[in-house]
This record gives sequence, C-alpha cells and structure tokens, in this order.
Amino acid sequence: MSETALHRLANRVGLSRDWIDANDRPQRVSDHVLRNLLESLGHPAGDDAAIAASLQALETADDSEHLPPLLTADQGQPLDLSRYFSSASVARCTLEDSATRVLELDRQARLPGELPVGYHQVEIDSRRFTVAVAPPRCHSLEDSLEHSAQQTPARCWGLAVQLYSLRRPGDGGYGDCLALEQLARSAAERGADALAISPIHALSAIDQEHYSPYSPSSRLLLNTLYASPAALLGEREVRMAIEACGLEQQLEELQQRPLVDWPRAASAQLRVLEALYQGFSQGSHPLREDFDSFRKAAGEALEHHCRFEVLQAHAVEHGLGADWRHWPTPWQDPCHPQVQAIAEAYPAKVEFHAFCQWLTERGLQRAHEAARGNGMRVGLIADLAVGADGAGSQAWSRQDELLSGLNVGAPPDILNRAGQNWGICAFSPEGLKRNGYRAFIEMLRANLAHTGGLRIDHVMGLRRLWLIPQGAEPSEGAYLNYPLEDLLRLLALESHRHQAIILGEDLGTVPAGLREALAEKAVLGMRVLPFEQRQPGQFTPILDWPDNALATTGTHDLAPLAGWLKNRDIDWSHRLQLIDAATELHWRHDRQKQHDGLRRTLQANYGVLKDDDAVIDAAIRYVGHTRAPLVLVPLEDLLGCDEQPNLPGTTTGHPNWRRRFARPVNELLNDDDAARRLELLAQAREQAWERDR
Repeated sequence: MSETALHRLANRVGLSRDWIDANDRPQRVSDHVLRNLLESLGHPAGDDAAIAASLQALETADDSEHLPPLLTADQGQPLDLSRYFSSASVARCTLEDSATRVLELDRQARLPGELPVGYHQVEIDSRRFTVAVAPPRCHSLEDSLEHSAQQTPARCWGLAVQLYSLRRPGDGGYGDCLALEQLARSAAERGADALAISPIHALSAIDQEHYSPYSPSSRLLLNTLYASPAALLGEREVRMAIEACGLEQQLEELQQRPLVDWPRAASAQLRVLEALYQGFSQGSHPLREDFDSFRKAAGEALEHHCRFEVLQAHAVEHGLGADWRHWPTPWQDPCHPQVQAIAEAYPAKVEFHAFCQWLTERGLQRAHEAARGNGMRVGLIADLAVGADGAGSQAWSRQDELLSGLNVGAPPDILNRAGQNWGICAFSPEGLKRNGYRAFIEMLRANLAHTGGLRIDHVMGLRRLWLIPQGAEPSEGAYLNYPLEDLLRLLALESHRHQAIILGEDLGTVPAGLREALAEKAVLGMRVLPFEQRQPGQFTPILDWPDNALATTGTHDLAPLAGWLKNRDIDWSHRLQLIDAATELHWRHDRQKQHDGLRRTLQANYGVLKDDDAVIDAAIRYVGHTRAPLVLVPLEDLLGCDEQPNLPGTTTGHPNWRRRFARPVNELLNDDDAARRLELLAQAREQAWERDR
C-alpha cells in the first residue's frame, strides 16, 4: 500500500518514476530516491503516515476553490474556467491599457477568446486573477526581417563570442561591454545580423574564484565586472580613479596575459568602480538623474540583489560564510527587519552595487544599439543559464520559486557513466504556479531588455530537469516535470513584447515531442556540425539539415574545428585522466572515422582540400549552405583557434572560461583567415537563399 501511495505522490508532484535513457533503454527510479526527492521538494514521504498527509495536503491545494494567481491562454482561443466558476458567470476584464471589457462565460464555463495579447486582470464572482494571453508563436527570424529588403526564407548569419575573450587597450585583463560594442560594429559592417554572447548574469562580488558564467548568483541582474565605466563617465574619470588606486601597473600586466586571472582582475575592477562611485556620489553628478531613474525602474529585484551583496560580504567578514542557507535565520529572509536594518545601516554600500549594475546595463544597451544601428537585423543574442547557484542572490530572494536544496544535472549515460551534477538550482514548478510565474517572467524580461534574441541553455528544462538532492550522486536523481504549455505561452508573450527571437539549445537527450512543440512556437533548435552524423563519418547532407534550427560549427563545450581535427579535446581528457585507456582508444578510432567522413563530405561539395585550414573554410561554407534560417560561427572557428573555452567535466586542470584572443577586438575580423571565412560564409548564405526562395 505504501509503495502505491508513494508512487501516486511522486506522480502528483511531477516526478517521473520511469524514463528512457540516452540509449533508448527504460529506467526506473528507486523508492529510496523518490522519498529523498519528495522530502527535498517539501512533501514528507518517510513513512505511510507522512505520505498520506502529503497527499492530503496536495488534494487540499488542488481543490476547485483554489484559483491560481495567473492562468495562460492562447490568443483567439477560449480559456476553460469550469474548475473554478459556473457557466454564464460574468467576467470583468481590465486590459493592460486600462480599457475594460465585460465577457460572459459560455455553457462550458469558458472565457471567450476575445482578449488581446498581454496580461489582463479578470474579476469573476469577486475573485481576481491574471490572464496572460499569448500570441501563437514567438517573434521569429522572419518577423525580424519583414521590414528589410530580404524576403523569406531567412538565411541569416552571425558570430558567437565569449565576451571575456575579447581584448582592447585598457580593458584590465578581460573583455567588457565596450569591447563587445566594438565587435558589434565590426561584425555589422561585414554583414552579420546577429552576435551571440556568453552569459553575462550576475556573479558573487565576494567570491571571485567562482566565475563560471553558467553558475550565476542571479539571472535577474548582470555581471558588473563587464561594466565599461569610461563609456558613460569618460576616459578621464576612469584614468584618475586608476591612478588614485595605484593600479596602473597591475592593470597593464593583467591586460597582457593570455588567460584571464579572474580573482586579480575582478579585485582591481571593483577597486576602480568603488573609486568612481565615490566621485559620483559626491555632489550633483550630471548623470545622477539617469541613475536614479534606472534604480527606480529596476525595483525590488535590483534592491534585493544589492542588499544580498552587502549582506553576503558582511557575513563573510564575520565568519558566517558566503552561503545564505547557513546564515542566522533572520538573514535568510529578504524581508526580515534585520536585513532591512543592515541595508539602512550601509546605504552607500547598497547604492554602490546599484551603481555598478547601472554602468553595466547602459554598456550592454550601447552594444546592442551599436549592433542594430550599424545594420544587424537581430543584434545581440543573450544566453540564459539553465539554473542559478543555490547559495546566490536569486535563490535567496525567490525562495518559494527556486529549489535551493536540489541540484540540476544529468543521469548517467554512455559519455558520463557517473552522470553529471551541475551544482545549480532550478525553478520549483509548484512555486512558479503559486506565485503567478513571477520569477520566470521577471527573468525573461531581464534577459530580453537589451537584446534581439535569447538562447535558452538546455531548453529541455522547460519540459523536465534531472534533479539531485544535496550530497547525493547524480545517479540518485530523477526527472521533475514542468508546466511546458504555460512556460511556452509566457515565452512567446515576452518574445513578442520584446521583438526578440528565441533559440533553444536542444543537444543531448530530448524528450519525445519537445522539438515539435518548440518548432510550433518558432523556437529555433540547434544543430552542431560535429554532432550531425548518422553514424561516425556519415555527415548529414546539406539539404537534410532542418529549417527550424540554427546551424553552427561548434559550441563553447567542444573543441573548435582546428582543435577537433587535431584531437585536442581527446588529448586534454587523456592528460587530465578523465578517460581510461579503452575509452580513449575507442574515441580516437571513432574520431578518425569522423575526420575522414567530414573530408569526404566536404570534398564532394567543394573539391580537394589541401590542409586543415581548407577543411575549416569548407566546413563554414557547408553550414552556410544548409536550410538553417540562422548560422552562427564561433570566433574561434573564424580565427582557426584550436583550444576550447570550456572542457566539460573539469573545474581544475583546464583553463575554463579564461582563454583570450591574442589580437585586439578592432583587428579580429581583419585577420586574414577570419576575413576570408566571413566572405565565404556570406556568399554561402546568399546562395542558400537564392536556392530556396
């Protein structure tokens, strides 16, 4: 009886007991794992009585009287409200533009599909809720091109870059928003329509050893290390601040390094920003009005983040550690009077973090405006991490909506026999529903504010995520299901409002039907050349690539083409003892088949290839000739680099998220290899458009 009840409880919560692995083999989650996960999700399941109580609590919460604060609907389609109201009930609707409309529920107690796209307030029988009416699909690439000379089918191209890897004079040791602005102008002048960038989410200001862009403190704010204060405050002010801090020599030395030294570079940048803030906060600065306006508009999300930064530094200073989950109980509550008192005791420290956010956001805004102003029809494409650090700002400020006690990862598969634990936390499906999807909506808005597109990392997370209890092995996890239809409607609505395209990174094990659901909503999937093989060495023919996914030669987790051809990724895995001898031998054997197959495929299309440079040229032409509406080429492949930005499965040994290009950003696209490949790519895209129109 208890097992049946346990499984029923897991099902009600959204945990999948049965699932299919990457090898199409059925798998089943043990009862022990289900109990642990249910406990972590807030549903006690230790014994029969606990399970019965948890089921009863869920049934009470699901009672027909419990009306969620937000419901989603499709434009032009009725919304079934029979669970909450009787037929012929009168709905008084207040639209976003403050106009009012009175509608009557039909015989099936459905709200007529007469409301326009947007968020509208509805009152029925003195009960109020929000209806989010979504357009049929996201803003598409074709929508972005509709006012241009090029008609559909879209055959656009762009570049992908790790922002920190850029180099400019005076950058302090890593790329920033000003370097991004310079690259955007340069790429736009050469015909690019898009510039995809690595995540620029906020990291912890106090923990500079923690710099993975995919493990942010918050996805609601920006990484203020990327601020380019000279762009807003002027070169003279910045130079004076650097001199006042005595950092001229250190910054020059950091600037010359081939790899980013994040702790030292971050420490120096923060000292400069603090000096700049001191000058800004004294007297009446001409930009004070703009800053105050920014801070007011950013509202609670910014205020909570700034307070968290101050509180976290305070906690570390007093030996309490950086993880808020181990702080005194009052400090764990963002709205507790003690937190308020600390913020009021250090108003300048709180304002300093808001000042840094303001500088960064204005820098990002300038970069996007430079991209669009110089001819890009999409502009910047931001990258949205799949989760956030459970010890960070977003998990602290949105505790009912994020599962800080569970980590996101992946189950064991043929490539990772132990599975993966990514060390980040995800949204709570129940918490999202309880709070009207507030945290999801605010996250989308924050990341779409100054971009023309958004790449959603591990887009499968809209459907399900592999969650692991704290301290458990990846194999001791299970898939938690998410309200896909609601999330896709909200995504389409925010994409429409921001006129931004949506890309979904759908690499790996994809649940059945998800790619079709994403395509229906105009979310572009992702196809990567090294993965487009039916078996080792048999590459997907040009015309068989889909037209509902972007095409690219690589990602940040793969060796660039030059490194792939040299087996640099296999060499690294051998050096760091990530693979055993048998695995390495098998990998090298398969890779040789892939090398031979790629050369055969490319030579059949483009003739004899003399060397690796010619292979890279042809590979870029190849993806350019596909039916993909958008082709993104990493800068590493344009330049012929052989080292990858990140080696999955490592945190030490390989310089993840630290590699920099040797040449300054304003010279990168003038590089002979890059210039030639850009021309080949542009020609291939034009030829693909002519072929398919």
